[in-house]
Amino acid sequence: MVERRERLLILGAGVMQGPAINIAKELGLETVVVDADPRAPWVSMADRFEQVDLKDKAGIEALGHALKTAGGLAGIMTAGTDFSATVAWTAERLGLPGIPYEASLNASDKERMRRCFKAAGVPSPEFIVLTSAEDMRVPLPYPLVVKPVDNMGARGCRRVDTSEGLPPAVLDALRFSRSGRVIVEAYMEGPEFSVDAIVYKGEVIICGLADRHIFFPPYFIEMGHTMPTMVDAETAGALLATFIQGIKALGLATDTAVGAAKGDIKLTPSGPMIGEIAARLSGGYMSGWTYPYSSGVEPTRGAILVALGKVPEGLSPTRSWTSAERAFISIPGTVRSIHGTEKAKAIEYVQDLFLRIEPGSRVRFPENNVTKCGNIISAAPSRALAVDAAEQAARSILIRLEASDDETEQFLTPLSSFLTPPYPPDAFTLPGNLQDLLAALPESEDAPGQDLPMLPGLNGEVLLLPFPEFTGSGLTDYTGRTVAASIEAVRLVTGLPLPLAEEAGTTGVKTGDQKDGTLILGHRFWAALIRGGYQGAAYFVERVVQKKGRCEKRGIRSEE
Repeated sequence: MVERRERLLILGAGVMQGPAINIAKELGLETVVVDADPRAPWVSMADRFEQVDLKDKAGIEALGHALKTAGGLAGIMTAGTDFSATVAWTAERLGLPGIPYEASLNASDKERMRRCFKAAGVPSPEFIVLTSAEDMRVPLPYPLVVKPVDNMGARGCRRVDTSEGLPPAVLDALRFSRSGRVIVEAYMEGPEFSVDAIVYKGEVIICGLADRHIFFPPYFIEMGHTMPTMVDAETAGALLATFIQGIKALGLATDTAVGAAKGDIKLTPSGPMIGEIAARLSGGYMSGWTYPYSSGVEPTRGAILVALGKVPEGLSPTRSWTSAERAFISIPGTVRSIHGTEKAKAIEYVQDLFLRIEPGSRVRFPENNVTKCGNIISAAPSRALAVDAAEQAARSILIRLEASDDETEQFLTPLSSFLTPPYPPDAFTLPGNLQDLLAALPESEDAPGQDLPMLPGLNGEVLLLPFPEFTGSGLTDYTGRTVAASIEAVRLVTGLPLPLAEEAGTTGVKTGDQKDGTLILGHRFWAALIRGGYQGAAYFVERVVQKKGRCEKRGIRSEE
């Protein structure tokens, strides 16, 4: 007689649930995976897949009952989704190991969370809850943070510095709230950290403390994290002690509760404060990738064991490496081709490359953490090696946009935004003297009233008017790419050599459409590069050449 394997019900078949499905199979479990999307990346790896919306608690409970009746069900879990309450609901009703459903709501609803923290004296910001953008009398000092009470990934979350910015921020947050509620809280100044933990019958087992790298105010875009943190042991201890306080305040660490917890913590001038805590392992590649790479420990394995009601073993670190995760992003438009993936993967210490886009994808400058284009993960014996590998690989990925797009055109126009600071930001931030020099550069392609000298012997060339004060400035774009590297990226993406006019023996010429077919690009090229980085400049070059009917003749690439 064949012994039946224990069954584990896993919520989600996306990238973040991949480690759970893999590890469950390695443990000899039968994996039953549910997701609303039958095309989710890990569907094919499940022993059994069921299409159920993760919000449908009753539907997943019914599936759990059916599994329990026909062959048994040993546990239920999730990682990196927003549906730990569905897990708790089902576990409670089926008598499976888990956390109390009410505690899961405390960890899913930011209003309930803040009230629990306040009642238990856990350091967290003052707050109010709004249900509309009509009454903006907020009794809290600016700056504020506005976010939906019931979403993740920084959707609808932004900093607000003035009363004028509050109504649009509230309206935006309401769009992302399933319950129609928005939390407005005092802004916490200071660096941010992420932490994962396994919770087993009152014991909290920490599984990594990472530095988060947040950019692009007024939004909170995580462009990566580095594991482990750089802070000293005393500071780390204070951060973790506050996190454990928060776990207990939410009711996640009772004598019978088993599960996981993920926290975001700020180190403010007055000490650690809790951003939020969720009753699950983290997404963002931390629990499934960077902590295992850096420590040799799989928190996901611990989460599976406790979901089965077993003691979580094997959670003591076996090595001391650094793992870095870095994101790459895009300006708005439509993806035409993606360059550099093989180069990125070949960089020493790079472990993984995750692409969220493909040719034809619509992309935008991120306003939350689910609109980035992809991620690189590295692991190395030292922090410097890991960080350098991840950042170098992220800069190796070049995203070429279609050369005709209204959103790209709008993005490349001068900044105008109701947000403070203006959003999205320029790729390069120019000091005043360079702004003046940029304004003084001649316009590019057929600007009226400019002299168009003959340039014999250069028929069909596309040249760049020099801007040495900028190229030699040492400035970098928002991903750390230098001006020289950005120009080289434009050359790679467009397939054009784009020499400087002086390098081609045309010192002193002005821009314009030359009578022999040569085109010299000046002010508008550099303005596009400054505004949109290599993508903006490449888009501009291709639009200009396409506009003049030169695409085939001048060798602009039609595909990668």
